[in-house]
Amino acid sequence: MGTTGAGKSTFARTHFRGTQVLSSDFFRGMVSDDENDQAASKDAFALLHHVAGVRLAAGRLTVVDATNVQQGARAQLVQLAREHDVLPVAIVLDVPEDECFARNAQREDRKHLPRSVITRQRRDMTRSLRHLEREGFRKVHHLRGVEEIAAARIVLEKRYNDLRHLTGPFDIVGDIHGCRAELETLLARLGYALVRDDTGRAVDAVHPDGRTAVFVGDLVDRGPDTPGVLRLVMGMVAAGHAVCVPGNHENKLLRALRGRKVSVTHGLAESLAQLEAESDEFRAEVVAFCDRLVSHYLLDGGSLVVAHAGLPEKYHGRTSGRVRSFALYGDTTGETDEYGLPVRYPWAEEYRGRATVVYGHTPMPRAEWVNNTICLDTGCVFGGELTALRYPERELVAVPAEQVWYEPVRPLRAAAPGGRDGRPLALSDVLVPDDPMGRRVVETRTGGRVMVRGENAAALEVMSRFAIDPRWLVYLPPTMAPCATSDRPGLLEHPEQAFAQFREDGIGLVVCEEKHMGSRAVALVCRDQEAALDAFGIAEGTGALWTRTGRSFLPSPELTEEFLGRLRAAVDAAGLWDELGTDWLLLDAELMPWSAKAVELLRRQYAAVGAAAGSALPAAAAALARAAARGVDVADLSARIGTREANARAFTEAYRQYCWPVEGLDGLRFAPFQVLAGRGASYTGNGHDWHLALADRLVAADPSGLLAPTGRLVVDVRDPGQVAAGIAWWEELTGAGGEGMVVKPLAAEGDRPAGTRVQPGVKVRGPEYLRIIYGPDYAEPEHVERLRHRHLGHKRSLALREHALGLESLDRLSAGEGLWRVHEPVFAVLALESEPVDPRL
Repeated sequence: MGTTGAGKSTFARTHFRGTQVLSSDFFRGMVSDDENDQAASKDAFALLHHVAGVRLAAGRLTVVDATNVQQGARAQLVQLAREHDVLPVAIVLDVPEDECFARNAQREDRKHLPRSVITRQRRDMTRSLRHLEREGFRKVHHLRGVEEIAAARIVLEKRYNDLRHLTGPFDIVGDIHGCRAELETLLARLGYALVRDDTGRAVDAVHPDGRTAVFVGDLVDRGPDTPGVLRLVMGMVAAGHAVCVPGNHENKLLRALRGRKVSVTHGLAESLAQLEAESDEFRAEVVAFCDRLVSHYLLDGGSLVVAHAGLPEKYHGRTSGRVRSFALYGDTTGETDEYGLPVRYPWAEEYRGRATVVYGHTPMPRAEWVNNTICLDTGCVFGGELTALRYPERELVAVPAEQVWYEPVRPLRAAAPGGRDGRPLALSDVLVPDDPMGRRVVETRTGGRVMVRGENAAALEVMSRFAIDPRWLVYLPPTMAPCATSDRPGLLEHPEQAFAQFREDGIGLVVCEEKHMGSRAVALVCRDQEAALDAFGIAEGTGALWTRTGRSFLPSPELTEEFLGRLRAAVDAAGLWDELGTDWLLLDAELMPWSAKAVELLRRQYAAVGAAAGSALPAAAAALARAAARGVDVADLSARIGTREANARAFTEAYRQYCWPVEGLDGLRFAPFQVLAGRGASYTGNGHDWHLALADRLVAADPSGLLAPTGRLVVDVRDPGQVAAGIAWWEELTGAGGEGMVVKPLAAEGDRPAGTRVQPGVKVRGPEYLRIIYGPDYAEPEHVERLRHRHLGHKRSLALREHALGLESLDRLSAGEGLWRVHEPVFAVLALESEPVDPRL
């Protein structure tokens, strides 16, 4: 800020990078080709303000080089700073009028400038000096005279919330609310040594490894010992062993202690009564402590943000009343729930920032990760737990409340599915939102962003009517694409195309797994009823068995429990509970026979075709035989009917191999081929040889005969001899009437070539199984040739997207995220299944 000729541009060039300086003269030249064209000022400043806004949105230091001597011009810049939640600073260059006039006289483009212009500008500037801070400038640097300006240095000060130099490790503690005893217990469990004064009160806590405690606010109110909590936390902060951000309760307590008029509710009365028993000196220390608290902190190089109510990425490191308000109170939708409490805007569900955000404020039954954010308020004062997060380990440590100190208005846990996570399930969690694009986007770690279109969400209505208990439904298996079409005579699929595909994708070792003649099934089995209640909140039943569409495989809960009992006995005998450190397992498998699930499909579609052919074709053959006996030339037609009759018999024999009688569990065979997850762990990081080895142990440990093995063969696709052996094995399987095989990369997902999108598996089906799928006459040359032009691109894309969603659901499940978060990718798989793809592929 300064008059024309005060040296503003020279000062800016001297102390700031050229990219940081936005000069009004430059922008006049940009819009009019003349830096002194005052008529272009309106457009020039509009452009300058736009560029300044872009820079401020990106968090970049921005220097505006203009006279800025009039309040109206400065008001626009202050408003711009407020819009981007940054602090405006004024540097006033106060140069004598004679010096400014002399400088302008030496410039060719300014020598005719009337002195009255400088006089007017200086008058405006002088009048403004005493009002600059009231206008909104956080700091004003008034440099008087040429010598003082020349001697000035620019020193960049850290914002109060910038603690990026503190790299931890940290122990971040959730809302305490006066629960001093629980805080001391938690700190001791975290490894801190408590320091006590002469009266035995805790006044500090020190970690032997130099860890720093971070408190997310709401230290006070509701609980039994607010002064004790404050004494301990204030001591830790003063000693440099902790940092603390304010909560909304500290903000209200501060106003009350200063004599402001506040509503004495939500536990404030208890705090004031407890503090009344303390000394005036202690209360003064509390006021000073609360007054110094900063809305939020950036820690660990900006990788960690701590704010009481959380903070969207656009506010990280920013400073304004709006940022402080969000950090203290969060944001609400303007609605109230059935308890009369405000409905909070779910900012964490939309968070996509790189920094981990840790917060409290909203009591939850348990801490859970949502998009790299976590709420640590687990309702200690309401009888829940006091929780801490070890960072960067991302390990949660919690201690239970000694009792219910304060009855909550809203229960911590609800009876509805998902309610024990503090987030009951809602249809809006999985429906496609009503937005202009008509789509829902699910973020996945392995497949990026997966889009679900609105028209595909109709499948969710079916799920809502027929699915198993949603608390069990934590995974749906993805579809699988067939291999590329073979050019061998009479064949649509052959292993050589599958091997060639993986070879081109840079995969060396593959495993060929026998494709069972059944239906895809997912089984979740718990060690006992206690494990089912603890892990899934279900008091009746010890697991579930479901189909690819989330429906129960067996007709009754009693039969499902009998099935789970046999599976559990095998897991017990194999010793997998202790070996894997889990009390539940999620298995991907095939349940046989096919008729156990698809009996109605077999009756209506396949058996009907076989019966019709068995009735019509022999009659047609007999009629043609009689015509031939009369001398009519029907040889070609008779041959064609004979071929179709043979094809119909082959069709009937093909589907009959997938059918056998089942009574209860007798006749059922369950073939597990992948152990998907257990408590706190997703096992998709292990290669398929690991999964199949565990499956073999389960089969060997099963005395009931329910479990069936999965044959396999490992093939190096770079070795012609092994490729030939893989082809021979497929021919042996399909020659005996088997369905075929599935070819998968042997290595785990993370061990594959970086940046590749490799199919997780491709199916290679035999000719007789394809006869069931495509019809009795599909193998005739004209039909095979037509089918060779089937389009596989969409099916392959669908397989990749559903696979990414499946992995995402397992990752979220193992990370302990809420059921609604796990359901997002699970239901997206179901929605994608309604995409228009040829079901025969």
